[in-house]
Amino acid sequence: MGGDWSANAHSLFKEHGIKQVAYVPDAGLSGIIKASLADNDIQTVPLTTEEEGVAVAAGAWLGGQKCAVMMQSSGVGNTINMIASLTTTCAFPLFMIVTMRGDYGESNPWQMPMGRAVEPVLEAVGVRCLRADTAEDAADAIQAGLMMSFHGGEAVAVLISQKLIGAKAFAAPAAQDATGD
Repeated sequence: MGGDWSANAHSLFKEHGIKQVAYVPDAGLSGIIKASLADNDIQTVPLTTEEEGVAVAAGAWLGGQKCAVMMQSSGVGNTINMIASLTTTCAFPLFMIVTMRGDYGESNPWQMPMGRAVEPVLEAVGVRCLRADTAEDAADAIQAGLMMSFHGGEAVAVLISQKLIGAKAFAAPAAQDATGD
């Protein structure tokens, strides 16, 4: 699979029987969100906070369906307690796609701390992280993650790098000159 990672991800969702996609809107996820919204076989669930996605995935699994949860890395911190408690206690598979900020080429200093923390924090609560820097990496990681999650019973996050989705521009405030102007 080459080309557009979002189209590849949607095809893999279909192949692996994903019936629900829970997401917090994000520009890096827009292609796969649009494909999921247009697909009558996939129920899309927009979230108000990222941790709701963990609960949606648990409910989907209890109801006999597979769910993919999608968010930007800046929201991962909101999910940690839900992931640590719910996936461990209830032992259900969790599959996530996380678009990275504070990553390759980032210029927004507000995104840097969580960008550095995503992988170690997720791993600390038992989530396996698979990184993707190219469309081919993304297809391979999503395929592997879906297998690990729904056949192996693991919590898995595919981290989509800014090398793939591109760094967003951030304009820092202009520095004042020596006169204070």
